[in-house]
Amino acid sequence: MSDEQTVRSIEADYRLDIRGEVCPYPVIYSLEALATLEAGQVLEVVADCPQSFRNVPEEAVKHGYQLVREPQRCGADLRFLLRVPE
Repeated sequence: MSDEQTVRSIEADYRLDIRGEVCPYPVIYSLEALATLEAGQVLEVVADCPQSFRNVPEEAVKHGYQLVREPQRCGADLRFLLRVPE
């Protein structure tokens, strides 16, 4: 299995749907949710605030979390997979 296939096959342990929230709330809610997860768990974040595309992954990484794959745009929705390091 290639690295790309491995990343595609990663399942999120939890999903945080924060569509409708404007910045800075997507960052705040994402960090709060990540803080409740255990090591190795993955959070999928779905947002629609355009600034989130850069802000959520940047802030998560700054706080020590891992970006599982590059942010994705699906129409107006933005999707992120973030992992709590082990």
